[in-house]
Amino acid sequence: MKVTLSLEETTSSDVSIMVDALRASSTITMALDNFKKVIPCFSPEEALELKEKYNGVVAGERMGQTIEGFDVGNSPLQIGNYETSKDVLILTTSNGTRILENMKSTVLVGCLLNAKAVGEASSQIAKDHIDVVMAGVRGKFALEDFLASGEILYWICQNLKDCETNDLAKAAIMASRDYESLKEAFCNCRTGKHLTSLGYAKDIEFCFSKNITNNVAVYEGNELKLIKD
Repeated sequence: MKVTLSLEETTSSDVSIMVDALRASSTITMALDNFKKVIPCFSPEEALELKEKYNGVVAGERMGQTIEGFDVGNSPLQIGNYETSKDVLILTTSNGTRILENMKSTVLVGCLLNAKAVGEASSQIAKDHIDVVMAGVRGKFALEDFLASGEILYWICQNLKDCETNDLAKAAIMASRDYESLKEAFCNCRTGKHLTSLGYAKDIEFCFSKNITNNVAVYEGNELKLIKD
């Protein structure tokens, strides 16, 4: 099995795993505890239109800040604790939801919270190529996505007998093995510092929790649902 790590665009037509560790992937993963589906969209205007169409909860951010008029921000803690009778979440974010738009493979969503589960799921459904795709920040490398991808790649390789990784994937796996350094990196990376300045330090701490859920979202028909569904 070919296993690779890429930035922004997938190199696989088989299985891809989108990783936006701070915070879209984490938010999507935890949202599926409370919502039947998450509908990602690519502009605040579209999100508000979909809110009316689906009678859903609208969530999102730009530059880390909650969008004015939205019900909640792109926060896994806020959305995990959000009380509502509605079962659809509409989500727009700066990076992660944008990456989903152009993927033509089977797409799963990964983060540290579900790294083991998404690694196992991708290994079971892939035929020849799993590509872990870092969302990055506006086209640039993001350290937190690299480290979260390394944890996911580690579990993919644990589940495959024959695993052919590219050098970037190998580097991510090695970098992710020191958990104390990983946590420090999440707090001190560019995105971590920015979110802390906006008052989201607890989100960062939550997002570097490893393997606390078995939720794995799959992107089908412009919707994200639990893969078991």
